[in-house]
Amino acid sequence: MLKAFKFPVECVQTDNGMEFTKRLGNSENPTPTLFEARLKQCGIRHKLIKPYTPRHNGKVERSHRKDNEYFYATHTFYSFEDFKKQLAVHSRIYNNFPMCPLKWKSPADFIYAFLSFGELF
Repeated sequence: MLKAFKFPVECVQTDNGMEFTKRLGNSENPTPTLFEARLKQCGIRHKLIKPYTPRHNGKVERSHRKDNEYFYATHTFYSFEDFKKQLAVHSRIYNNFPMCPLKWKSPADFIYAFLSFGELF
């Protein structure tokens, strides 16, 4: 994934899920998860949201809801290969669809403008 980004990743914010961290458990010195170890190896800071506050990850939560509404709940997958093909089509459509928060630019146009000209808006 890091190779796909055209800019350096400095920090990743996640919830306190066991797939991301073991810091919320009872252990005083928990072993890092594979995710945390990889972030450390890449020199990326890991920021955790306050426990039990999903609103702090609002953009991610909204993204999950939209993914479910427009993709997972409306498609049937017959194999993993079929899933990957349908996801590629969905991603291409989504990434080229103009959005209000991006001043009616598509995510693809927004990223292109940022990488080419350093413009956000």
